[in-house]
Amino acid sequence: MDENYTPDIVSVVDEDGTEHVFEELDRIETEDARYVALLPVYDEAEEILEDDGELIILKVTEEDGETYLEPIEDDEEFQEIGSIFEERLSEFYDIQEED
Repeated sequence: MDENYTPDIVSVVDEDGTEHVFEELDRIETEDARYVALLPVYDEAEEILEDDGELIILKVTEEDGETYLEPIEDDEEFQEIGSIFEERLSEFYDIQEED
């Protein structure tokens, strides 16, 4: 691993007030929106082992100067953006498609 590697860590607070910590793997911007690809970060080894390693893809929105990460509701949009991230990240990660 590169000695100079420093992950981009993102802290997100959900609607219940629970904080979740992620590593931002990539981000893309289209003509219509911005998106991020995240992986959960855990403190405990047991949590790491229990995680399914699924990439989390969210849409970045802004409202009243605040930045929000939201799920992509449209299936076609999600498939399109997911494919872009998959292609971009496949060089660095072993990505397996789910059925």
